[in-house]
Amino acid sequence: MKMKFLQYTVLPALAFVCSCAGRAQDAKTTVATLVQHEDAASQHRGHYTYLSQERSDRTGGHLWVEKVAETNWGKVRYLTAIDGQPLAGDRLAAEKSRLTAEAADPEAFKRAEAARVDDEQHAKQMLELLPKAFLFDPPQPEGEYLRIAFKPNPAYSPQSLEERVLHGMSGSVLVDRETIRLHGIDGRMPSDVSIGFGLLATIHAGSSFSTVREHLEGIDWKTKTLHTDINGKALFLKTIARQQDSTHSNFKKISDNITVADAVTLLEQGS
Repeated sequence: MKMKFLQYTVLPALAFVCSCAGRAQDAKTTVATLVQHEDAASQHRGHYTYLSQERSDRTGGHLWVEKVAETNWGKVRYLTAIDGQPLAGDRLAAEKSRLTAEAADPEAFKRAEAARVDDEQHAKQMLELLPKAFLFDPPQPEGEYLRIAFKPNPAYSPQSLEERVLHGMSGSVLVDRETIRLHGIDGRMPSDVSIGFGLLATIHAGSSFSTVREHLEGIDWKTKTLHTDINGKALFLKTIARQQDSTHSNFKKISDNITVADAVTLLEQGS
């Protein structure tokens, strides 16, 4: 009787636990490989032009349509429409004047781009943080992808305020099964995250971000959609809010060595 109990209850349970542990380890290995592949690809990714539609803090809540050209120093942007209305008159003249100034002073453009806060960078930071700061559920097949859910590892101590916020999120990564590249990542704050015991800031539950990428050619994957919705309170009850919804399309490969001036000319010629 005791042997049958072991055979039909304890042993299958142990096998199930070992199987889940192995699959969880597979998830950790896959995520680590994913981070390595993304880091290697970032050193050699190509440049593209594309069409961006964005509503964000940067656009003042308006819907901006911009043509964008990637360079080694940042993204050259040409605003063509606001809330469905093409630029015209003084507003169009001001935009062309700004582009002319960027072409004439590429060093100023480089400094401005270096200081720009890019929400795509948050997804990159989250990805780099995943292997050391999160726990993973076993991978779940989803068509040609693997979805791996993650949650904060309570044993990890965040090293910065930004890590503190990212470490408070749970979510999932969607991994291309063939190349082990990132197709998508999403994170959501399940509960308030206090920084400095709430004296410095509190990021509210429900704050979230997500991004989806598409494969273009070779090692090049580009952001297709980007969503950020961060809300909270900072010191002296100052409101923390960061919202962005972007869609990118019409990707076209351009020279990896394009200059700022040439990027401006390329965007203007396509108008």
